[in-house]
Amino acid sequence: MRFSAEDESFRADVRRFIRENLPDDVRAKVLAGMEISKDDYMRWHRILHRKGWVAPNWPEAWGGPAWTVVQRYIFDDEAGLAGAPRLSPFGIGMIGPVLMAFGSEAQKEHHLPKILSGEEVWCQGYSEPGSGSDLASLKTRADRQDGHYVINGSKLWTSLAHHADWIFCLVRTSMEEKRQDGISFLIFPITLPGIEIRPVITMNGLRHVNEVFFTDVKVPLDALVGEEGKGWTIAKYLLQHERFSGGAVGELKTALQRVKEIAGRETSGGSPLMADTDFRRKVASTEIELEAVELTTMRALAAHTADQEVGAVSSLIKVRRTEVQQMISELGVEAAGYYALPHNIGALKNGWNEEPVGSEEFNALVPSYLFLRAASIYSGSNEIQRNIITKAELGL
Repeated sequence: MRFSAEDESFRADVRRFIRENLPDDVRAKVLAGMEISKDDYMRWHRILHRKGWVAPNWPEAWGGPAWTVVQRYIFDDEAGLAGAPRLSPFGIGMIGPVLMAFGSEAQKEHHLPKILSGEEVWCQGYSEPGSGSDLASLKTRADRQDGHYVINGSKLWTSLAHHADWIFCLVRTSMEEKRQDGISFLIFPITLPGIEIRPVITMNGLRHVNEVFFTDVKVPLDALVGEEGKGWTIAKYLLQHERFSGGAVGELKTALQRVKEIAGRETSGGSPLMADTDFRRKVASTEIELEAVELTTMRALAAHTADQEVGAVSSLIKVRRTEVQQMISELGVEAAGYYALPHNIGALKNGWNEEPVGSEEFNALVPSYLFLRAASIYSGSNEIQRNIITKAELGL
């Protein structure tokens, strides 16, 4: 579980590159917990692409940096510590690996270079009203008609669909006795006629997710990835990549440090809040939980590098990491106290007539707290992850 000298040298190179190339205004937004625009993360995407570092999980043959899994972890950790924005995961982290594993040669040749460069921005069409973690119950249909698939239905919680050019989508192509056998995986432009994107303003007052409606949307048959009716296999493959990604805790350490700095300046009963025994106990408890997540991830990395079975550890890390994220966001709101609520910038944008008060360092603490209520739901709810763990590890 110790990094090699080579890995530590790699960490130093990564740290130096990020320090010298990450735009200051983007770094400031991330460290303050503010909303990151499409332009912000695309600027960082292009910088990483020029360096050859934009796709840490891609093989060298398709433009990846040929990093080990440990180096990918180190890069993610250092990016989080430095305040670099997370790139949209749907292209690089999800559909890219899926196309490499299941796509046709034509699909790979057409899409992978554009995903790498940022020319194509993607979103994910999985969840539906009534079909979230239980994806097998999805109802959006794709029927073969006149040499096309004709899609009707809707998707919900479609993150960043309003920024996307393409969508990868789970659809029902047949009604089988076993529900999973009737699902297929399609890719197509999200700008096609018959597609409507409606915003869902979440309780932090911002637009991150959307509803997407499909009304007689015609897509060519070559939009199919893999075999018809085998979309469930592809979906599971993709979710394994999604849930194990982001295991590094650099950004969580940075967020917790920010809370501690605020608590060191804010007073409670005439003394800094960090001197309050109860608050210090909460911070210490959260720090211990954060270290446990980091060590669990390190154990998984050690097992992976030794070609050992990792098991359901990706589900375990997902559960605890998101819970620790929520703990940190709760501490942030507590540290800001009565200054926190008027600093809900998203609500202010959407008509709240309460002007912000207090220091700008409180900006986005409440929006972050509110948005992260969803962290234990997205990417497969933590309840579902616990079911996976009990089945895989306990045999229940």
